[in-house]
Amino acid sequence: QVQLVESGGGLVQAGGSLRLSCAASGDTFSNYAMGWFRQAPGKEREFVAAIKWSAYYADSVKGRFDISRDNAKTTVYLQMNSLKPEDTAVYYCAARKGGPMTKPKEYNSWGQGTQVAVSS
Repeated sequence: QVQLVESGGGLVQAGGSLRLSCAASGDTFSNYAMGWFRQAPGKEREFVAAIKWSAYYADSVKGRFDISRDNAKTTVYLQMNSLKPEDTAVYYCAARKGGPMTKPKEYNSWGQGTQVAVSS
């Protein structure tokens, strides 16, 4: 399994941008599909985006967020643009061997999370 460490969260005004990073270590990074999930207070963890060779997005972020990966740096990124207050959540990076999936239970490695807060 890989170990994951997220960074890049913070406080931003609505309409602003943030880029999250997730550094992986411990196994062959290119063998893993990588996902971003988020969890707002009182809500279930939800899918945001995933990538192995192709990228997949939740409808709520399509056209605003961009997931990418750099296998040489064993890092996955989430570029978040046109942020809205409803994007406020703890964002988690996750990894699984095989193809990208949208359900949290399909992933077996998780980072500690990074807080994103969007003010109106």
